Amino acid sequence: MRYDLDQIETFLTVMELGTVTAAAARLNLSKSVISKRITDFEAVIGAALFKRNAGRITPTEAAIRLAERLRPALSELVAATESAAWGMDGAASLRGSLAIAAPMTFGTMYLTPILARFAAAHPALELRVDYEDRLRDLTREGFDLGIRIGHARDGALMAKKLCEDRPVVVASPDYLARAGTPKTPAELADHPIIGYSHVPNAQIWQFKQGSRMVSPAVKGRLTLNNGEAIRDMAVAGLGLAMLPGFIVAPALADGSLVPVLPHIEPRPLPIMAVWPPVTPMPIKLRMLVDYLAAELAVPDWRGAA
Repeated sequence: MRYDLDQIETFLTVMELGTVTAAAARLNLSKSVISKRITDFEAVIGAALFKRNAGRITPTEAAIRLAERLRPALSELVAATESAAWGMDGAASLRGSLAIAAPMTFGTMYLTPILARFAAAHPALELRVDYEDRLRDLTREGFDLGIRIGHARDGALMAKKLCEDRPVVVASPDYLARAGTPKTPAELADHPIIGYSHVPNAQIWQFKQGSRMVSPAVKGRLTLNNGEAIRDMAVAGLGLAMLPGFIVAPALADGSLVPVLPHIEPRPLPIMAVWPPVTPMPIKLRMLVDYLAAELAVPDWRGAA
């Protein structure tokens, strides 16, 4: 008896999602088929991969170590076979699947239409898109590609800069009429700011002064985990916010928010495509990254700001 790729894929899917039920839904199989594949795989390799107790499964240390080695190996195998298929038939349409993780607001406002056009051009390619502001572990969670906004924090990933966004300090006209308008970064300390829970304030509120970046002391009573929610709090007149241009462009255009400190340049935000290193890079992944770079070369929101 020998293991097969279906067993490996099933094992990695259960590891990623954490339950047989979720893996069955992802793979469009019954739970009994998933369980049998896992049992057969364990029998072949001679090691227990999951602890089973009252309907719950927990990966063993052996499973964790095996998954860490199998994920890149399976990715490389898929890349090699898809590259061969592409070279043999010269087809313009890509095959296989891609799993993409991206921030919620950027995804819903700008990424979805781009991915829709890419999907329409490649009908044989399956896309799984997950929008969430939390930073995802691409390798452990089984993603082929991530979109990151801000400066890189994971040197283990490959990266390509797609474009750059200029953050804007904003407030509502009503708030500024009541509280006054700060004229320098230091005066921000006299105003409540609306914070972002995924990134410390000191990393967001940064401005260029000569050849260096400064982070003025800021504080506020409101902290949220989503840029659109922060924008809406600012529109409601509850304080100042520092937000990416792509989030505030419509509100600036309709006047519900106005820029603060427009003469001072905040630290720009790169918008990056990142992916786990794999050689050769799958053609489907390379083409998607190139497509995103071309589509975002002149971002739509710049005309709206």
